[in-house]
Amino acid sequence: MATTAPVVNESAPAAEYARLEERIIARDQTGASDVLYRLMKQGRPVTEITRETVRIHAPYTHVPYHQRLDDGIVKFVNNDHCLLSERVGLPLRSMIRPELAWLPMAQTVWYMPTGLDPWNQLIGKAPGHYTRLYDIEVNTTPPLPERHWPDQAPVQVEGALRERLNHWLTLVQRGEVLESYRVFLGLMQDVPNRRHVLAQLAFAGLIDVQDRMWHNRSYTTGHKGYRARATIELGDAIGWDQAHDVLYAGVPDIAVGPRWYSCYEVGCNVVQSLLDGRDAELLRQEMPLTPAEEAMLVDVITRQREFSVIDAVVALLKAGRSARRILDAIQIAAAQVILETGEPNNYSMAQHGYEYCNTVGWFYDSFNHPHRLKLLFVAALFINRGSEHQANTPGNGRRTIAPPQG
Repeated sequence: MATTAPVVNESAPAAEYARLEERIIARDQTGASDVLYRLMKQGRPVTEITRETVRIHAPYTHVPYHQRLDDGIVKFVNNDHCLLSERVGLPLRSMIRPELAWLPMAQTVWYMPTGLDPWNQLIGKAPGHYTRLYDIEVNTTPPLPERHWPDQAPVQVEGALRERLNHWLTLVQRGEVLESYRVFLGLMQDVPNRRHVLAQLAFAGLIDVQDRMWHNRSYTTGHKGYRARATIELGDAIGWDQAHDVLYAGVPDIAVGPRWYSCYEVGCNVVQSLLDGRDAELLRQEMPLTPAEEAMLVDVITRQREFSVIDAVVALLKAGRSARRILDAIQIAAAQVILETGEPNNYSMAQHGYEYCNTVGWFYDSFNHPHRLKLLFVAALFINRGSEHQANTPGNGRRTIAPPQG
């Protein structure tokens, strides 16, 4: 069943990709995997297969909103696991034995039929990840997956680059999903400034983080940033001239609500009031943290309240320490929170916090965005709240961990 644009590369086996699309949309994990195995045996390029799997799921992994309030109970749904799996699958190929290089793609395609239309999963109309999570019974033949946001054509906006980027981000903040997507497609046609546009996409994702965690059910857990990173890295790998479906899969959701910016606002106000708005100057600092400073910051993040966390990061910046090295210490604090997690259901926030720090680190290393300094405070507070969550939830706590032998 063809649903989207035809296969871009005419030399690709169109019939096989049509069959792959049919099996994925039919939620047939075994059938989809069988098609993938044939493509692998034919020696099809991994970037070609990745491009086609993105094309297949892009229309069906959006949601109209990330939250529902049914019968007085808040439920939350994310929807980018297919895209995230595709992103990480490409670099994983070089990290495992050659005979296992296709395993990440096989896992992605096996998951994909269960990741379609998570909104209808949430309300019990389709099988998949969220029907298991919320113990929802699906007693009817599932409908075809639904397109909640149709694809769009680019719109050009006049003005200087900074004005156009600010206009797009304003549309995102207002929740103008389709208009913001159209404007972003137009911005991507400005090839000389494309890296600036992609930096703004990543920035828009990274500033959208919940401001509390304990006894919460609805939060971003950093997924807007992960989705933006996946969009950028997949587009880079596939080639932007063939990556429209990657943009369709990744960009519209940045504006889908609910959106949380209050944690980023803390970073803005701290930099303005306590650091005199010296973003550019402070970002040029290169001095690493001493071991004692690193231990201090990890302890403050994992044991104290947010006021102390902010004071500690500010003090390190005022002492000339590198923002990137401060972020490394925050990443270590995130790892400590994972090590202190004991209850299986509590790994979610600990792991998401770790991945958020990882993604901010990637952002620092990939782009020179002028406001990236403020994300230090978002990352530090994310991990601080995760640590507070674990400390006040049964089954977690410090434990003795012996290093492996050898």
